[in-house]
Amino acid sequence: MHTPQRILRYCLFACLAGLLSLTAVAQTPPAAAPAAAAPAAPTTDERLAALEAYVNNGDPGKTLTGVAGPGHNGWMMTSAALVLFMTLPGLALFYGGLVRRKNVLSVLAQCLGITGLVTILWWAFGYSLVFGSSFNSPYFGGTEYFFLKGVTSAPNTNYAYWVSQNVFSMYQMMFAIITPALIVGAIAERMKFGAILAFVTVWMFVVYFPLAHMVWGSSGLMNGVWNGDAKIPAIDFAGGTVVHMSSGWSALILCIILGPRLGFGKEKMAPHSMVLCMVGTGMLWVGWYGFNAGSAVAADGVAANAFMTTTLATAVAAFTWGAIERIFRGHASILGFCSGAVAGLVVITPACGFVDSTGAVIIGVLAAVVPYIFCTKVKAMFGYDDALDTFGVHAVGGTLGALLTGFLATASVNANLTGAPATKNGLAKLVTDGGLWLAQLKAIGLTLVLAVVATVVIAYLVKFTLGLRPTEEVERQGLDINEHGEEGYAS
Repeated sequence: MHTPQRILRYCLFACLAGLLSLTAVAQTPPAAAPAAAAPAAPTTDERLAALEAYVNNGDPGKTLTGVAGPGHNGWMMTSAALVLFMTLPGLALFYGGLVRRKNVLSVLAQCLGITGLVTILWWAFGYSLVFGSSFNSPYFGGTEYFFLKGVTSAPNTNYAYWVSQNVFSMYQMMFAIITPALIVGAIAERMKFGAILAFVTVWMFVVYFPLAHMVWGSSGLMNGVWNGDAKIPAIDFAGGTVVHMSSGWSALILCIILGPRLGFGKEKMAPHSMVLCMVGTGMLWVGWYGFNAGSAVAADGVAANAFMTTTLATAVAAFTWGAIERIFRGHASILGFCSGAVAGLVVITPACGFVDSTGAVIIGVLAAVVPYIFCTKVKAMFGYDDALDTFGVHAVGGTLGALLTGFLATASVNANLTGAPATKNGLAKLVTDGGLWLAQLKAIGLTLVLAVVATVVIAYLVKFTLGLRPTEEVERQGLDINEHGEEGYAS
């Protein structure tokens, strides 16, 4: 017999059970449509092919598309740091040691200021204008990467299968930083800080961004290796035209428009610290491995060859410059060794990934002889005040390197010279038949004209708006204390 309490308990249990069942029904999702069949897992052969592509820096196919390879990525991050090391502190100390002590901080400030300025320009517009593709133009890239929109850790396969696009963009930014910083050497000790930054801002848009796209962009006018439609099938592995010719020829024109330093040719203007100059040279040499070997955009055999040829050419050029001084001047100076090393680095730059060891040694000897003549004889003959020999080393060296690349490049060290794009645009035939130097001459001519004409226009624009030079009083006292409120040395 059920008591009233037991009956009430049964009713509560029944109500609770009903509520639970209704809740379960409410939470049960409607029947889903049949799921699409999952893509088949990669086969063993496909996985092995992807691994082989990674080792050989080739196309991974569908198996690993959009995946950055750790080894290649690691090398490119290291290379980016090495190229920045070339500017800060390498170039800053190299140039800083060569000026008089009253202007050492001005050189450091110019290198730091250019680094910050160009980074902003690169983030906002530069990377996209150089390596974008929306314009499909031989002169400019596109707008799709403005403010680095969409630049993620996935590779941009127009340029690298295994390197993250954000890493690639930062690596290329370091090239954009050091290029205008090189100009500082020719106009050292006599140009206003604000005028330099204004000049560089315009120069980057008019000279560097279009030239870098023409040489390295996927649709570039002079990208003979990777653009099958290139009208000028020239080659430039790491920046002979883009970096050294553009900055060096612009530096010459700018220093002529500025005029010489006060007392030039009458007062002693010797370097204030050859110790700093030598330390800066060593840093440049070390950093240049990222500059040259890193331009393979992979840790592969082409990078290894560039590493070797860079070492050989630089050491040979430094020794040869010192030997020339010993023969004709009776002593081998530290400045001579440093100048030879930098000249060797400059001249091998466009060729390092395309020439063998013999070619590198030939380049090393000529890298000392030709710039030496320009830095000592030609400069004295014409009387222009290229303060730190930017023109003699970088313009002349970059031009020489671009031309020698046309004679010494060989597909035996870089099969890309005979790849599909090179076959389509005629580069492969030029390499085989020995006519590449003609295409190199065209690239040299276009680069020279662009740099010279643009510099004339930009320099006079800045001169008439902001003024280029400080007052004579400021220049005599030194730029450090007057423009930056500091001195490099306490006593």
